Parts: sequence; C-alpha cells; structure tokens
Amino acid sequence: MPPILFEIKDATAFITLNRPDKFNSFNREMALLMQEKLDECKKDEVRCVYITGNGKAFSAGQDISELVGENKIEIKQILSEHYNPIVSRIRKLGKPVVAAINGVAAGAGANIALCCDVVVAAQSASFIQAFSKIGLIPDSGGTFFLPRLVGWQKASALSMLGDKVPATDAERMGMIYKVFGDETFADESKKIATTLAAMPTKGLAYTKQLLNMSFHSTGEEQLAEEDVFQQRAALTEDYQEGINAFLEKRQPSFKGK
Repeated sequence: MPPILFEIKDATAFITLNRPDKFNSFNREMALLMQEKLDECKKDEVRCVYITGNGKAFSAGQDISELVGENKIEIKQILSEHYNPIVSRIRKLGKPVVAAINGVAAGAGANIALCCDVVVAAQSASFIQAFSKIGLIPDSGGTFFLPRLVGWQKASALSMLGDKVPATDAERMGMIYKVFGDETFADESKKIATTLAAMPTKGLAYTKQLLNMSFHSTGEEQLAEEDVFQQRAALTEDYQEGINAFLEKRQPSFKGK
C-alpha cells in the first residue's frame, strides 16, 4: 500500500497518512508524496482538503530509523525537503484544509496538524511536542503556530516539558477547534469538510490569505488589506449568488467562482 492514500470526492480531496504499522510516522517517501498530493489539490475540482491518519495514530512525526545508520538523512534535509514544504503548501493553498486527528499527533505530526485551517479531533486523540525528549526543538512551524494558538506561556511549557495533551484539553486551551466522540468522529469531521466544500471558495481563500498576513501586519495595514480583499470578494460570482439567495429567501448554490 502507498504511504499516502488520496481520493477526490464531492469536491473534497481526502489525504490519508497510511503507515499504520509505524503510527504514520513520516519517512522520505511519505513526505514527498504528501507534497505531490497537496499540489494536486490546486485543481479547480477540489474545494476543500481533508487530512487524517489510518489506524491508531494521526502521525507520530519523524520515522527515527531514517536518522541513524549508513543511509541516514540529515536533519537539515528533512526540514528543507520534507516538513517545511508541506507546511508551506498547506498555508499557501487557496482552499480550506481540515485536519481530522484520529489518534496521537506527535512532533512534526502535531505541528503539521496545527498549521491547518480547521483542526478537529477524536476524544481519544492527543497532541505531544515530543522534540525535547530527544534534545531537539519544535519544528514544522511549531514555534510559530503553537504560541499563537495557546499563548506564550502555555506554548513554552508544552514545548519544553513535552506533556501529552488530551484532545479535550487541546480544545479547551484553543489549540484545536472541536472534539467529537470516537464513534461519531469520522462522520462529524467529514461533515465539516463537506460544508466547507460547498461554501464560496474564493472568499474562503481570501480569508486564509488575510489570516496569513495578520501574522506580520499592523492593525492599520490589516484594515487596508481587508479593504482590498473585500472588494475582490464582492466581484465573485458566489457573492452575487449569496445576495440573490438572501433576497429570494432560498439556500445559495455556490460554485467556487
């Protein structure tokens, strides 16, 4: 079986991390294939991306076996060729990306999840910044996204202590959007992706771009960018459809245009 399963259905691209015997830890093949599949999500037919894991884990992060032995891969190469391109692709993709955390998300697996637009988890799932356990620092955007999600003090403690954070605690501290019971998790998380796939895609993409800009903009700069992007949104077919549907008291039928 390939390390990544990929399917486009009902305007949603489903990406499943598929090394369940290794808790979906990333090796080079899996990381490069993940990038390839994210590039395929640029197609117009895709209006939302849904990422999850097969088996008991979402992803345990890096496959440690690649860090040792004669054929080991250097950390620099892993970051520059594996994880950083994945995070960059997710943030730049003009579609909403849902991370559905079915089990443990550790190390790079946790931080790839946290860079997504909507993160939901099964009640039995958990998040771990496992890097400090082997003398490393949180990579894959961990030092960027985590403090913005949970605050500096919480992020500092979680990064240094490497505490296991149950899904319910992650939701409470604002790390993720929502937790679902294990028995309803698959259906409820896919329902979010289905909802997003039927929404005004360009407007969602503009929202994502603005949120990216907010990481480095001042308040005044952000107001100016909102002005620009709101005018662009008002020129879309979906905006006109939304207005017409409101006036005609019917459900809108958005096309992502």
